[in-house]
Formats: sequence, C-alpha cells, structure tokens
Amino acid sequence: MTERKKRILRAIVETYIETAEPVGSKAVAQRAGLDVSSATIRNEMSDLTEMGYLEQPHTSAGRIPSAAGYRLYVNELMDRQQLTFQETERINEALNLKMEELDRVIDRAGKVLSQISDYPVFTAATARERITVKRFDLLMVEDNAFIAVVMTDNSVVKNKLFRVPDQLSDSQLQLLSAVLNSSFVGLDQDEMTAALDKMETHTAPNAFELISLVVDFAVEALGEQRQHKIHTSGITHLLEHPEYHSLDKAKPLMTYLSEDADTSRLPVSLNQDGSSMNILIGPENVSDALKDTSVVMASYDIGDNMKGVIGVVGPTRMDYAKVTARLSYFADSLTRMFGKELPSSDKDDHA
Repeated sequence: MTERKKRILRAIVETYIETAEPVGSKAVAQRAGLDVSSATIRNEMSDLTEMGYLEQPHTSAGRIPSAAGYRLYVNELMDRQQLTFQETERINEALNLKMEELDRVIDRAGKVLSQISDYPVFTAATARERITVKRFDLLMVEDNAFIAVVMTDNSVVKNKLFRVPDQLSDSQLQLLSAVLNSSFVGLDQDEMTAALDKMETHTAPNAFELISLVVDFAVEALGEQRQHKIHTSGITHLLEHPEYHSLDKAKPLMTYLSEDADTSRLPVSLNQDGSSMNILIGPENVSDALKDTSVVMASYDIGDNMKGVIGVVGPTRMDYAKVTARLSYFADSLTRMFGKELPSSDKDDHA
C-alpha cells in the first residue's frame, strides 16, 4: 500500500471515530494535509474500498472503515497517545485500591477482635517467599519525565515519577519498556540485580542509566512486599488485667507493641506442619519482651499466594479456649471474605 493511501485511510478512520458520519474527500484532504485534487483522493478511496479497507453506505458518497481497515490502522497507522499526569494518577490509584482495601479490612478485624477479647491484637499480611515483577508500564508525562508502573506477580502495583535531564522520545520509551519486559519480568530481587549487572557491559551508558532507574525502583518495590506490614490494636487493654496493673510491668510490653516501635519482631510465622493455629506460651516466645506473655495466632488465606496472620497477646493466664475459638472464627471469616472458601469439613468443624 502506498504512503498516500495509508494517510487517507488513517484520516478516514480518525475522522469517523470522532464524528460517526461517513467521511468525504474534502474532510480527508483537510485531515491528511494532502496537496492533491479531490478527484485523486476519491480515486484512492475507491481503491481502498476495492481492497476491503473501506465501505460505502448506500445513502452516502462518503466512506467508513471496514474491520480490515480498523485492523490496519491499529497495527500500523495509529499514534501511541500519551496520558496526562492526572489520568495516570487516577489509573494507578484504582490499581492500588485492592491493597489499600486489604489493609483497611485487616486493620478493622484487629480492632474488633481486640474489643471482643480485651487483649492487644496484631494483624499482618505475609507474602510468599519469592515475589517477581509481572509487568512494566512506562507512561510519558512530559518530554523529560515519565511514570514507571511496576506490577508484581502478587497483584501489587507501584508507580513512580522519573525526571531525566535529556528529552525522551516516544520511541525511546517504547524501547525501554520492551527491554524491561523482556529482560526483568519473572525475576526476584536478587535475580534482577544480577541481570542488571550483566547488562551494563553491553548497553549504551545513556540507555543503561534509564534501565537502572526503573530496575532499582522495581527492586525496592519487591523488597517492600517481602516485609511484614503489621497493625497493632488495643494495646491499652493490657492495663485491664491484674498482671499489668503495675505500669512498670506493663510499660515494656506496651512499648514493644506500640505502632511506633519495631513490631517487625512479632512472631508472625506459623507452625511448620501447616496448621492454621499456633500458640506460644511464655518462654517459647523468642523476644524478651514477650517472655511472660502468651501469643495465640491464626492464619487466613488472602489469595494471590498471600497469607494473613491475626494474633492475640496477653498474660499466660489467658483463656486459651475462648481466644482460640474467636481467633479461628475470625480467620475462617477473613478467608471467606477474600474469596477462598474453606472445604466443607472445615466449615462443619466451626459450625
């Protein structure tokens, strides 16, 4: 197909998309910027019709694209449009909504259980050991700025705005996206770092600098997913129990459990035998701050290969039967809420 025919077909497709009306030769001439006569354009339109790319409604002298015309337009003729910064922000906020909702549900569950049990409660989402990048998307914002969107294989989406000193063309950004998706998808943190090191020796410095920016961001995003995000609720409930009436006795544990402290040391790992309930009594807890307490934990299935843990912290004198029953019900309910129904035998056990 000649270049002129392609320009005419593109003009007809884009005009018809805008107007939903058959397109005539005059509109094509204006849109395509062709310095030829209307007769020449009509002849080209007739050729495109015979080739199957255009159709002519019986009641009009204009033409509309056929399915084949749309296909050629999509494959070869259309420009890759740039989203506005506001559009990209709106899309990425929607993509992140799932994980934000997950955090809200987990946090709310911990607060409710703490109110029911009168003990402090912690909740956490624990990701699988190996997390990889599923896809990279790069969105141009300005000539020297783009947004990198990284989606991990557990459906978490992270994005970051990058500003670079030199102007970037759309073709350069598409090439960068292709390199990232061909070389770094399916790799975990360590594998991505190793792949980046190997790439440095045979990649142009300017291109490698851009690749490094996005890959470093992806590695950081994967690292965040492997960290336990822990919510704590109801810490002051400790003061309601005789063991902690003394502030000197209560303060170390309350400090340990506070949101401002390093709660990453809480025992969020479960039994190696795969059971959903785990009870650590007194000295069985590794941390000195928990040596006079008991921790009861239950797991639930979030989906996307992620597990959640909800745990109660209290004196070794706690009512284990009551706490485990409530924890078990909460965990089973959270599993069902996140779309992972339990086998019928498990449901019957808790009926």
